[in-house]
Amino acid sequence: MGVIEHWNRILAWLAEHAPATRAVLRPRYDALPELRVPIDLQLWWSVYGGTEDGLYAEILPPFYTPLDADRAFVLRDTHASKPVDTSEAGAPTSGFHPGWLPIAFDGTGDVLAVDLRPGVLRGCVVEWDQERNEMLKPEWTSILEMFDQVATALETRSTVGHCFPEVNTAGELGWRTT
Repeated sequence: MGVIEHWNRILAWLAEHAPATRAVLRPRYDALPELRVPIDLQLWWSVYGGTEDGLYAEILPPFYTPLDADRAFVLRDTHASKPVDTSEAGAPTSGFHPGWLPIAFDGTGDVLAVDLRPGVLRGCVVEWDQERNEMLKPEWTSILEMFDQVATALETRSTVGHCFPEVNTAGELGWRTT
């Protein structure tokens, strides 16, 4: 399965079990410019257009709302705080690395980002903690792996890392940490 198939699994689950979360997600309506990002990220952004302005959809554990391509590049430019260095993808670092491209935010400054630095782990998904100003390790090896694990956790009501999916009475998905 590819990234769009896993994304569609997530959307289908949300439509059935967390309709309020599903309702704030927008498809992409306009053409996506050619981007120098991994193909899986291009494919996902070709069908995903973000959330309604000011709304959250905590689809990615533990509490991240996916970004559309346009907002991702703006957020990267806002956060980039250190000069380019020779570190490889997936290597721990302090400061927000300019080789990262945000794909999700939590509303408090933390982000999930695709690591576009060169190396074996190019394309891995990292979590940057704004308060600690650091990234310690990759969370997933790719967005394909991330979407597959999230879709599987939703479908089987199992954990992703230390997070378990829950839907509140308003039909919103959230992740309980263990």
